[in-house]
Amino acid sequence: MQTTLRYLQQALEGIYPPGEIRALTRLIAEEVCSFSTVEAILHKDTVLDEIHRKKIFLIAERLQRHEPIQYILGFAEFGGMRFQVSPGVLIPRPETEELTDLIVEENRSCPPTRAIDIGTGSGCIAITLARQFPDCRIEGWDISPEALEIAEANNRTAGTTIRFHRRDILQPDFTEEEEGRFDLIVSNPPYIVPSEKADIAPNVLEYEPAVALFVPEENPLLFYRAIAKAGNHLLRPEGRLYLEINPLFASALEALLHEENYRDISLRNDLSGKKRFATATRQPLLS
Repeated sequence: MQTTLRYLQQALEGIYPPGEIRALTRLIAEEVCSFSTVEAILHKDTVLDEIHRKKIFLIAERLQRHEPIQYILGFAEFGGMRFQVSPGVLIPRPETEELTDLIVEENRSCPPTRAIDIGTGSGCIAITLARQFPDCRIEGWDISPEALEIAEANNRTAGTTIRFHRRDILQPDFTEEEEGRFDLIVSNPPYIVPSEKADIAPNVLEYEPAVALFVPEENPLLFYRAIAKAGNHLLRPEGRLYLEINPLFASALEALLHEENYRDISLRNDLSGKKRFATATRQPLLS
């Protein structure tokens, strides 16, 4: 056991920071060998069989190519749950978990009854909110059939009842029945411009779906403009909009929300101090 894990650590040296290598080693020992951190120490002299050694060697090779551990293992942790992921969906981020925490905190006393997660991906936002607001009817929208398939699988595993739909927010087709029907819209849309690629880690740039990451350099607010306009149709008066954002364009997004006649616009920092979230309220109807 100790020899195999030492090999794993040596194989990853110079590719990942020391702290990340330790975390990866613990995770792989747990998932492949079913050993907790303490058990891995207690069983350090245990000789692993050939099947387990080969699994660890294969994982090491894939990590050396910068493949995300979440895709290798097939799951990502989010909101106290494991969500199935594959290269067809964005890996859930801690910042996005902060967004769900913000929504729950601000709506706990008056939970939404209907909500939409636009660009749902793995379904992590919608499912997390459904567990917190069990009486809320939540929809998840995405353009990717593969993402929707994974979201449905996560929905079944979680025992939630999200209704997922293949819909493109850039080609709105809202029905009369949807007008003013929702209390809350949340979205973590694509928001990275190509000029930021130099700062993106290889495990993200080479493996995660570009369609879920990037927007045109000349139109960084492409999805936010579409979502804001959609909110003016879909949200009830006083309905709330929650967005994960690119800090580089926070001020421009704030101006856009003002232009679209939202009020109570607020930019919020994430735990690293970056402007990462925007919230806004649809204006009440004029009497």
